[in-house]
Amino acid sequence: MSGTKKKAQMSVYLDPEVMKALSAYAARREQSLSLIAEAAIASFLSPDADERREAAIAKRLDQIDRRIARLERDVGISVETIALFIRFWLTTTPPLPEPAAKAARAQAGARYDNFVAALGRRLSQGPKLRQEISDDAGAVQSSLGPKQVGSEGK
Repeated sequence: MSGTKKKAQMSVYLDPEVMKALSAYAARREQSLSLIAEAAIASFLSPDADERREAAIAKRLDQIDRRIARLERDVGISVETIALFIRFWLTTTPPLPEPAAKAARAQAGARYDNFVAALGRRLSQGPKLRQEISDDAGAVQSSLGPKQVGSEGK
């Protein structure tokens, strides 16, 4: 007689959908239904199942954290870009005399439409501004020196 223990038989009632999924999974893996069910029950009863679940959740949270950090960076770039443009525009554009101002207002609609079309092309085709800006902007600032940093538009 050998020293191996005989497996115990058990009858289980499954919903038709669960049975169908179990059968399909066993067929794909070319394993018996009994083996798949035994592995699933063992996994469910395993003391480290909670740890695996927690590790999976922690991994997903880390991915979300990285995505939020990228979003914060992208929003920061957008805000700084708009602020720099406005400052540059306000400091370099002199007020126009009234006849020229009327002509400029007349062209504003067409220029705005051209701007929106160019923005649409840029967003659909790239490259994106965030791809052109280095992640280590601090290294760029330190290489510029104290006189050049923050002197835009002054």
